[in-house]
Amino acid sequence: MHEFLNYFSLFLLFFVVVVLFYGIIAIHDIPYKIAKKRNHPHQDAIEAAGWVSLFMLHVLWPFLWIWAMTYREERGWGFQSNTPASDPNETISLAQLQSELSALQNEVRSLKGETANGGQD
Repeated sequence: MHEFLNYFSLFLLFFVVVVLFYGIIAIHDIPYKIAKKRNHPHQDAIEAAGWVSLFMLHVLWPFLWIWAMTYREERGWGFQSNTPASDPNETISLAQLQSELSALQNEVRSLKGETANGGQD
C-alpha cells in the first residue's frame, strides 16, 4: 500500500504540473481569441504581445485584454458609436462641404476687411 501511495502522489504531482502549464498557456491566449473573433486589425500584434506577456508572468495580459475588447468591426474603436447623434442617415457630400468652406472663407475675409478699415478711422 505504501508503494502505491508513492506512485499515486508522483502521478498526481506530474498531473498538476502539466495542467497548470497548459492552463497558463490557454489563459494567455484569451486576448488573441477575442481579437480574432472581433476581426481586430491588430490580431498579430496582440498574439505576439501575449507570448511576451507569458514570459513576463502575465504583466501585460490585462492591457492586451482591454486592447482586444475595445474594437468591434461594426462600430470601430471605443464604446460609442461613430455615427452622429442627430441623424445617423444624414450624409454630407463633398460639394456641401466645399460650399460651407467657401462661405466661411468669405466671412473671414469680410471680418478682416472690417478690422482693417476700422483701424484707419
